[in-house]
Amino acid sequence: MATSRASFSLRRLLLGPPLPTVAMPHQTVGKFVGLAVFSSDALSSVAYATEEILVVLSVAGAAYFGLSIPIALAICGLLAILTASYRQTIFAYPSGGGAYIVARDNLGELAAQTAGAALMIDYILTVSVSVASGVAQIVSAFPRLAPIRVELALAMIAGMALVNLRGVRESGAVFAIPTYFFIVTMLGTIAFGLYRLLTGHLGTVTDVPPVPATTGQALTLFLILRAFSSGSTALTGVEAISNGIQAFREPKSRNAAATMVWMSVLLATLFLGITVLAHHIRAIPAEDETVISQIARTVWGRGPLYLTTLTATTVILIMAANTSFADFPRLAALHAADGFLPRQFTIRGSRLVFSWGIVVLASVASLLVVIFRASVTHLIPLYAIGVYLSFTLSQAGMVVRWLKIGRLRPDEVVETKGSVLRYDPHWRWKLAINAVGAASTFVVMIVFAVTKFTSGAWIVTVLVPLLVWIFFRIHHHYEDVRRTLSLKDKPVRTEPAPVIHMVLVSDVNTASLEQIRFVRSLGVPWFGVHVAVDEAKAEVVRSRWERYVPDGTLIVLPSPFRDLVGPIREYVEALRARHPEAFIHVVMGQIVAEHFLEQALHQNATVIFALALRHIPGVAVTNVVFPLHAPQQAPAPHPAAAVASADE
Repeated sequence: MATSRASFSLRRLLLGPPLPTVAMPHQTVGKFVGLAVFSSDALSSVAYATEEILVVLSVAGAAYFGLSIPIALAICGLLAILTASYRQTIFAYPSGGGAYIVARDNLGELAAQTAGAALMIDYILTVSVSVASGVAQIVSAFPRLAPIRVELALAMIAGMALVNLRGVRESGAVFAIPTYFFIVTMLGTIAFGLYRLLTGHLGTVTDVPPVPATTGQALTLFLILRAFSSGSTALTGVEAISNGIQAFREPKSRNAAATMVWMSVLLATLFLGITVLAHHIRAIPAEDETVISQIARTVWGRGPLYLTTLTATTVILIMAANTSFADFPRLAALHAADGFLPRQFTIRGSRLVFSWGIVVLASVASLLVVIFRASVTHLIPLYAIGVYLSFTLSQAGMVVRWLKIGRLRPDEVVETKGSVLRYDPHWRWKLAINAVGAASTFVVMIVFAVTKFTSGAWIVTVLVPLLVWIFFRIHHHYEDVRRTLSLKDKPVRTEPAPVIHMVLVSDVNTASLEQIRFVRSLGVPWFGVHVAVDEAKAEVVRSRWERYVPDGTLIVLPSPFRDLVGPIREYVEALRARHPEAFIHVVMGQIVAEHFLEQALHQNATVIFALALRHIPGVAVTNVVFPLHAPQQAPAPHPAAAVASADE
């Protein structure tokens, strides 16, 4: 019909034509696009990581800003450890999954679900924080947009969800341009800034409020750890590639591992370059101007290149959310395949992406934006704890894996649920890398949790165990269903059983006569049932029944309280009690209007009846559809298309 054709055309316009399953291998990406798809989150964090270090160090005074460089070097050392570890994970677990798969294989289901819950929370917060931060940049340039900052954020999330629903290849092509625009712009800014530094023409930043040389608070180890943990937000998103291996072209593991190295080199270069320049221009963390802005105007002056740098930074902050749209649906699909999330998350949409995961991610992130009014200040304390928890579990899982490998004989091969174990003569060295990584990320996570607990981090410490509990409740349900449906150790009943056929009629008209034609076509005994909600109408129904259906029996059920469903349910339950071995076939009729608003004018009781009868065992419901706008000479509905109810 016209309406269905219009909606179908709108769907094709928004999402593109559906793709066949055989096209799935062609929906993968190469290293160039993969870098843009999976690294925008990590690369965007350099826009605020250096500033976060300086904010913490400013507590002790500007004299200690020089510590930002060794702290940045330490963070890059941690990045190197994580890169080496996750490269090993990519080759060990080529099906993807990152921390979730590693923890499941080596630490058990509880650790796996904890890692998954932590990552899911982090992905959701990445969308909320990145979009809110991007909107904040826009509002800074155009203050008049401040009253609609929430609406802007919601529109951005909706737009990103729509692009990702179109498929991996199309979303990768869209987001590759702004990602590489940011990379080229920032590398150019850093290179020219270092050139001016080496030639003695860089100068220092001007027109920023000074920070006192000392504030009276001593520089302590805990303060340095706080600065280190705050700067470690630069590493959020590093695990993204290991979660999305299946999105890469063959050879998947090799392409993913190479892309991860490129990402880490770029991340370290940008982070160190920004930190070094910030130190030499004496950048000051300020409320009204970011460190990136101070660097850009000191290097370029207030000209087109300055505006270009800020534009690139704003765009990458918004695009950072794309990493979550690439990884969250795949992680949710892994959980669902293992029975810890609804099975719908494993279903690929018309464009061969996990549509349910994309829609849920966009919905929850939008809800957070509304609740926190798109405020980065209120969202940021929730950020990064989850990802460092997953880092720790992943590293610890790899330590256990190397211990298992170390106990194998050189010719021994052991298959696990997610990978294959083979003896590796270098297992001790690789174990040491993962052990150092696990210890480092654990310390960062603890410092994060302690220093930001009262600012909102407590929410994450509650949400993670709550999500894990929900995951296991879902899993227990699926396990109960599996045991119930299993044929093992159960008698198999194949003998036929008697069937009681009853037709629900609200009136005797053209639609109800189609129900009766259907049940007559079965060639079996049957009877009609009418609920006397209105006694006067019941008499009319009896009269019409005697005239048009003289060969059929009509049972009229009293309903003194005008209840339509209750009498039917009680009657079917009574039949069930009298005939425990029989199936009860309930034939209903459904009037179908051409438009939604017309359909809303009818009772649509079929859904109500189906819900009321669904818990009674041995009940089969057939719905005989009667289209209002079908030609009168149309043949009766085929039994295979049947299904039921009294709508009028």
